[in-house]
Amino acid sequence: MKRLFSFPDPVNEVAARTVAAFVVVMAVAVIVGLRWVLFPLAFGFVARVLTGPTLSPLGQLATRIIVPHLPFAERPTAGPPKRFAQGMGATMAVAALLAQFAFDAAGVATVLAGMIVVAATLESAFGYCLGCKVFGLLMRAGVIPEDVCDACNDISRRNLTPA
Repeated sequence: MKRLFSFPDPVNEVAARTVAAFVVVMAVAVIVGLRWVLFPLAFGFVARVLTGPTLSPLGQLATRIIVPHLPFAERPTAGPPKRFAQGMGATMAVAALLAQFAFDAAGVATVLAGMIVVAATLESAFGYCLGCKVFGLLMRAGVIPEDVCDACNDISRRNLTPA
């Protein structure tokens, strides 16, 4: 059970960026009116926070089917910042889901989906992880203990630093 509820460290950045590309498509679908997509979007984020790609349909699609066929080498990056970023996505997606279906606040859901589009586009297209940057700032501020991400602090493992 402990293995099920674990997050990979390191994470393959190519897989993370592939998942982010699909998240962009899903969040855009929400913005254009396919509100039901909030259910799988929120589920996917929560599943990735809890289990990495294990229970995430997008995570499985990316890691098992798409990425092995891409012409890119695996690019390991630190896992804890990526998990934190997934947590930020989960927070926004669940909030959008609740705004839409519990409070009938479509405008709020649209804004939150738009925020997801921005963050996921930065990750998928440019390899810039907003959640990872926030994670790094929180580490520097002492909010997140240094031992949470040894790779983030070890200069010899700089290829594993947050994206």
